[in-house]
Amino acid sequence: MGGQALSAHPLPDLSVEFCGIRLANPLVAVSGTAGWGRELEAVEGFDARDLGALILKTVTPNPRAGNAVPRLAETPAGLLNSIGLENPGLDVFVREILPGLKGFGCPILASVAGETPEEYGEAAGRVSEAGVVAAIELNLSCPNVKKGGHAFGQDVRAIEAAVASARRATRLPIVAKMTPNVADPVPFAVAALDAGADALSAINTLRGLSVDLEGRRCVLGAGGGGLSGPAVKPVALWFVHALSNVARPRGKPVLGMGGVSTGRDALEFMVAGAAAVGIGTILFRNPLSARRIRDEMAAECARLGVRAVRELTGTLVRP
Repeated sequence: MGGQALSAHPLPDLSVEFCGIRLANPLVAVSGTAGWGRELEAVEGFDARDLGALILKTVTPNPRAGNAVPRLAETPAGLLNSIGLENPGLDVFVREILPGLKGFGCPILASVAGETPEEYGEAAGRVSEAGVVAAIELNLSCPNVKKGGHAFGQDVRAIEAAVASARRATRLPIVAKMTPNVADPVPFAVAALDAGADALSAINTLRGLSVDLEGRRCVLGAGGGGLSGPAVKPVALWFVHALSNVARPRGKPVLGMGGVSTGRDALEFMVAGAAAVGIGTILFRNPLSARRIRDEMAAECARLGVRAVRELTGTLVRP
């Protein structure tokens, strides 16, 4: 052999592009699971470079106290939450929280919501002016007070109005977060894209209920809540595939999420059409899970002979 070193197989390229933002890997900590970023930074061993990006907790123009406790309830293969978008409001967010996130170690996305289309625009505009975030996700699960409290995400016209309002207020990429609590997500996705969204994210939580049999009452203080975790993965994969068939022909990416716990889970979402993959509930179990999932993705890509993970997006073969 003459002392020649054997050539090693190159490591798979895990980098992806999402809305023009380069991510070191496809994993995005989703809104509500990593607080304001500081919570993860306080965990011993956490390195932001293990993530592709982080989406902050949702902020609204006015402070919100959130829902009554208890707010979390474990279920078989999942977690119910009813936080109620507790947050300090835009003033505190822009003045005190965003400045501390400069140089975080991975791209930061803001999540905004409102009770009227105009509030979505106000939030998007003010967050953009702070100059820290790379994109803005619109949490469309809030009730629209102008339409009698019906959730934005379940009303095509409300989606159009909220996205258009945000589009007028910012030049940053806009990601519309879609609800799974509709029979057919396609009209809602089309409405968001037509109104100016640069990407879609899916899914938000499924509606659920946990019952205290002995007490004959709801476990959560607000009654029902949103179900996340492994239990929702098949539903999430279906929605991501359906939405990608709408978004990808327009050159718009999808951020897929719902029950991702392993590298294999994440790659399945990419095959179904996701350009990037959200992780959330798993972070409550272990805030350092991103590193393991990233390494598992690399190992799976190597096993499959995939040189760049982005090559898997949208490769699902249907019978």
